[in-house]
Amino acid sequence: MLKEIIDKFYLDKEKFKKDQTSFYISEAGRCPRQIFLKFKNAPRKEFEASFLRLFDHGEHMHRLIMKPLLSTRDIHVVASEVDIPPQEIVRGRADAVLSDGKELYVLDIKSMNSMVFRTLEVPKEENVLQLQLYLHFFKIPKGLLLYVDKDRLGLKEFIVTYDPKVCESLISGLTILKKQIGENIVPTRMPTYPSNWQCRYCQYKEVCKVGEPGEMKWEKLKEKIESLAKEG
Repeated sequence: MLKEIIDKFYLDKEKFKKDQTSFYISEAGRCPRQIFLKFKNAPRKEFEASFLRLFDHGEHMHRLIMKPLLSTRDIHVVASEVDIPPQEIVRGRADAVLSDGKELYVLDIKSMNSMVFRTLEVPKEENVLQLQLYLHFFKIPKGLLLYVDKDRLGLKEFIVTYDPKVCESLISGLTILKKQIGENIVPTRMPTYPSNWQCRYCQYKEVCKVGEPGEMKWEKLKEKIESLAKEG
């Protein structure tokens, strides 16, 4: 009884999300085709309720970490849950901006299971790219990636230094993608398709599969999707 009620809460919450109109910083470095299909509301494999609950679990982890930071004098929380300055391409909210009395740092907190946490020796590339954009828009030269083992609550931290060339490349890629979305041009598949980890977990895996490897018109892909639906 309770499982059905709780599952329905999360599934309904996902179902009634507003259509996306701008990029999220968390999409930095992500597959352009996946983001395109998300903007176009292409058919997708729906998340299970248990997966959606993980997002709420992540928010609890954030509060768990911020509690001691807000109560200590060893470091100062300049701001928490702070939005990047408004601009056209991307939007995002950093977990916190910290000061050690000498320098400012943008803090980004990530939670993961014990299996991944134990083998983590360097920060994950997609997390670094996201943090790079935070540094760019806040004009802060250093950031902290703090990983939380959600099973055993262990911590690992990494300092990330701002790289303007990386940010320039990311913003350029998003600018191109914005134009493709406006012109209904489906981006090419990732060069490492289908072995890339993003492909394995992509909600649009089946839609991407019926498309061409390179760029193609969205109308043409929609025709293929409709044909696939009729066959199914």
